[in-house]
Amino acid sequence: MTTLLQDLRFAIRQLRKSPGFTIIAVLTLALAIGANAVAFGMLNALILRPLNMPRAQSLYGIEHGSDYGYQSYPDYLDLRDRNRSFDSLAAFTVTQAGLGIGKDPSRVFGYETSGNYFDTLGIQPYLGRFFSASDERGVAGRIVQLNKHPFTIVGVAPPEFHGTLLLFSPDFFVPLINREQLDGENNLNARGVRWIFEVIGHLKPGVTPAQAVADLNFVGSYLAENYPKEDGLKSFTLARPGLYGDSFRRPARAFLTGLMLLAGLILLAACANLGSLFAARAADRSREVALRLALGSSRMRILRQLLTESVLLSLAGGAVGLMGSIVLLRRLSVWQPIPGFPFYVPVTPDAKVYLVALALALVSGFLSGIVPVRQVLRANPYEIVKSGSSARFGRRMTVRDVLLVLQIAVCAVLVTSSIVAVRGLVRSLHSNFGFEPRNAMLADTDLKMAGYSLDRAPAMQRRMIEAVETIPGVAQVGSANSTPLGAIQVQSPVFKDETRDMRQANAAATAFMYDISPLYFEAAGTSLLAGRTFSWRDDKNAPRVAVVNREFASRVLGSITDGVGRYFKLPDGTHIQVVGLVEDGKYMSLTEEPQAAMFFPMLQSPSSQTFLVVRPKGELGRDPQQLAAAIRSKLRDLDAELPAETETWTSALVAVMFPSRLATVSLGILGLMGAMLSITGIFGMAAYSVSKRLRELGIRIALGATRREVLQAALGRPFRLLAIGSAAGLALGILASRVLAFIVYQATPRDPLVLAGVVLAMSLLGLLATWLPAQRALSVDPAILLRDE
Repeated sequence: MTTLLQDLRFAIRQLRKSPGFTIIAVLTLALAIGANAVAFGMLNALILRPLNMPRAQSLYGIEHGSDYGYQSYPDYLDLRDRNRSFDSLAAFTVTQAGLGIGKDPSRVFGYETSGNYFDTLGIQPYLGRFFSASDERGVAGRIVQLNKHPFTIVGVAPPEFHGTLLLFSPDFFVPLINREQLDGENNLNARGVRWIFEVIGHLKPGVTPAQAVADLNFVGSYLAENYPKEDGLKSFTLARPGLYGDSFRRPARAFLTGLMLLAGLILLAACANLGSLFAARAADRSREVALRLALGSSRMRILRQLLTESVLLSLAGGAVGLMGSIVLLRRLSVWQPIPGFPFYVPVTPDAKVYLVALALALVSGFLSGIVPVRQVLRANPYEIVKSGSSARFGRRMTVRDVLLVLQIAVCAVLVTSSIVAVRGLVRSLHSNFGFEPRNAMLADTDLKMAGYSLDRAPAMQRRMIEAVETIPGVAQVGSANSTPLGAIQVQSPVFKDETRDMRQANAAATAFMYDISPLYFEAAGTSLLAGRTFSWRDDKNAPRVAVVNREFASRVLGSITDGVGRYFKLPDGTHIQVVGLVEDGKYMSLTEEPQAAMFFPMLQSPSSQTFLVVRPKGELGRDPQQLAAAIRSKLRDLDAELPAETETWTSALVAVMFPSRLATVSLGILGLMGAMLSITGIFGMAAYSVSKRLRELGIRIALGATRREVLQAALGRPFRLLAIGSAAGLALGILASRVLAFIVYQATPRDPLVLAGVVLAMSLLGLLATWLPAQRALSVDPAILLRDE
């Protein structure tokens, strides 16, 4: 302990004597360790850490077939009652409702849950009580109104409980048995009607996930045998609850893992930077080291003292970086990137984040401090004292050269990834979605929030369309029960016309379903390729018809060119005639493969959910706020108690664009950090090279060397290292950027602009980093320099 304290005191004195070096080292490590702490904090909160609730380690979600959890309520009841692996199984789904009555109702989001939801999770109420299985017979009272139906508040959930979905914090919980009041649908007894809800439960003690899957598959076989027409549950998997479905969890895990790896590269670059600085510092202190060796100090003692300096710096940098990461993570926890939606990012740091930051600080200090080991072990004190310097510049590659190449390569990887992300985001903003969101307005409402029954909805929707059409400057108005890339999507299996066995296994495709009004395609900017669109004559008394996209025609009708006029079937056996063909589009996510889609007349498939698509022209198209105010005014005139939200269609895509924007911003920040580290690394190498060769440069100038020859002698080596590192980093960046395809739509590293951008960026970084050393080399006065020597 005595020698350790001596090393600490000496290290502090040495660092105080070099404040510039100390500040640069601490800030470099603070950036790198802070970036890693933030990346790990997000990975830990969203992927690694279980939900904040009792017995979280044994809590699993049940998934099957579809990524989006489509199933029927009777199937859930069979799973709940027939399995032998779970203590109990609870079900829940996300819903929205209009809260209160009057002229200014508000929209709230919540959970519809099975009666045993809170009992299954083991959550205790903060106030009052929770509903339970016994409440599934219904409750009475008039405390608040949801969609104009009275609901009794029986309890308040604890403040730390935000449901069983990450990234979503519900405002309320209601029993699933009230689904008809909230959603206008009474399909709890219909086994053939599937909708999105999640099933979760705790495994019984001693039951493994593999045993539970086998048990669930046995129940699935029972359902397939007893309900062949409605069958769809044959194989199951278990997953940790939190992220909604594997279609979201896979890209989220890939992105966060990639982000962690890139943050690790930042730390590696920082260690290389500091290692180079420590090597240069050891060279500058060579006379001090030589004198200590000549006076009898052991080499191990000197190395230990250098390592003490390094670890002390890394702990200081780690502390600063950790404090910054804590502030950023707490800001992220209250971030609301999607207006009007209760977005919740539970990334508040825990003990794991602190331990990781400490471990990274210690490892960084050790890696940076061992770089000068070879210099110290091979130092000859007599030669150093005699020559006055240990710096040598030859043709062979030194440790500092290798570290600089590594650092530049890491920077090039980060710059490549960030440029790829930016290019992908720009392309996604200007790509073809199968509709044109620019210069279009959406008015979103749900008629059931104002008490409209399903039978009354189509008439009201037509009145809404006709009212908005009267606004001066409006070109087209259409209506749909949901819009592509929106939060609400419905899918259904479809069958070829000749199919007789309507089991899901015989389905030709699973298609997205939309109920639309006449002129919807015109308002949405969707191209009609063949046939016709709908008219108000396509009502319940007319034959069932549909418009399909190219992918649907190819997979179900067997032909794209002559698909119009052919028929297909729905799961209930209904024959549908195809009367039109439209272009393919994006429906659930930007990165999805081509999907089948079908559109039905809203009068033949009524829905209370309503999205008005309004396409303006002229001056009105350049003033979205004026158009939104006019739309709200028209809707209030029709029904003052109908909650409606208006926004541009581009703004409505913020949720689906959120992963791309987040990836672009994150990688842009990492690329900027990598560039900063690269600049300091190249600058340090160039400045050190110039300072140690001033006498040589002075002789060259005295002998008549040109400015170009002086620069080549002084900075040729740093530029060669820059070229080598940039080429290696560009190749690695092209390979590493493939993971971005999961998140950023149309992100590709093989874009010529990406390659040109990386080359240009690295060249600018090199010029910026070597500008001052170049000026110093060119300003050498050989007369003054040689006279001083």
